[in-house]
Amino acid sequence: MTKNVVLIDDEQAMRRSVEQWLDLSDFNVRSFSNGHEALRELSADFDGVIVSDVKMPGIDGMEVLDAVINIDTQIPVILITGHGEVAMAVEAMKRSAHDFLEKPFSPERLLEVVSRAHDHRTLVLENRRLRGKLADISGLKKRLIGDSKAIQALRNEITDLASTNVNILLQGETGTGKEVIARALHDFSNRTTNHFTAIDCGAIPSDLFESEFFGHQAGAFTGAINKKIGFFEHANHGTIFLDEIVNLHFAMQAKLLRVLQERQITPVGANKAVDIDIRLVSATNETIDKAIKEERFRADLYYRINTIELYVPPLRERGDDVILLFEHFVQIAEREFKRDAPVLSANDLAKLRSHAWPGNVRELKNIAERFTLWRGTGYARISELMQGAKPHKDSANCTLKDQMNNFERDVIASSLAKYEGNISDVMLDLSLPRRTLNDKMVKYGLAKEKYS
Repeated sequence: MTKNVVLIDDEQAMRRSVEQWLDLSDFNVRSFSNGHEALRELSADFDGVIVSDVKMPGIDGMEVLDAVINIDTQIPVILITGHGEVAMAVEAMKRSAHDFLEKPFSPERLLEVVSRAHDHRTLVLENRRLRGKLADISGLKKRLIGDSKAIQALRNEITDLASTNVNILLQGETGTGKEVIARALHDFSNRTTNHFTAIDCGAIPSDLFESEFFGHQAGAFTGAINKKIGFFEHANHGTIFLDEIVNLHFAMQAKLLRVLQERQITPVGANKAVDIDIRLVSATNETIDKAIKEERFRADLYYRINTIELYVPPLRERGDDVILLFEHFVQIAEREFKRDAPVLSANDLAKLRSHAWPGNVRELKNIAERFTLWRGTGYARISELMQGAKPHKDSANCTLKDQMNNFERDVIASSLAKYEGNISDVMLDLSLPRRTLNDKMVKYGLAKEKYS
């Protein structure tokens, strides 16, 4: 396995010496004369160690340390300090530096410190990988149901990012499940034992912003009888989810930006700031670029909240996930309402596939509940529940062959559901020989066990 080291030092002679020493011990060293260039090369999945001088022009080693912590708190940073700078070294360790080297240092000491840091980083990444795999097995697939490529990619991104501390912006239409994703990022992280606080930014009046977000002291203003803990302090060491962040009053965005930069809040009426450690997940259903151009959203706040941007696909882009999700919501409704839903017909399945779903997963859940509750003529048809609904525009471009295949698959699936996977009954129902039925079930990925 490649042993990577990023070396930052403005002195060329020092860079060459350290690089040569580490090369002899099979480390792959990338050298930079300043911190800005090095930081552009780093991400949360960096599998190596940072070695940085402290005294440098432009951005010094302590600032490099702070920037690396914002990328991933568990990337080891080793700082090189001058003689007599023990106080600075102690401060660096308090601020989560992995170790420090005091000049002059021997090659053996350098190798010992870097090797130990690299072993630590290897263990961190391996544990993170195992946690991600465990999270996927233990529940992420149940939260984000579907087999489409879009939803599989989203699950993989959540698994990769959950244990990092980077700020994440979720971009997706209303009803696509952005809060579900935000909660998954929290629950599969190392913050899961602390609070997940969800806030609808459009529901907070501007005159209550500071009190709600930062809290207030008793007597801070008229009506402030008791001390109040704000959203940020409540979410300390946990995750705060700012839903529809574009709706946040423009004047309040500057105050939010300052909190995210300083990682401190000052409750209304208080004289002392409170340190906070939060993971920020934001969400919006509109393109922020448009809001910036219309001067409704600050560009500097946008750059702060979207270290990573995740696209949440609308339901119309998820193919047969619609059917899986519908069945999932029907099962929940059957348990909740204590009644059995009717079996979906081929026409029902076709209607579910062709609908545009402007309300996305939220709309689908509503239809599933109504389908389960329907008492009219004994059972409901999806077409009756969605009267007047416009078909998905892509369905009009579907070829005749595709439409015929979809209909044939739906007829067979409906019969399998009706007879609970009994192949003999399905053969009689559809007047198909066993071999033909088996071939078509293989073609359409229909397993009888699913219907048994």
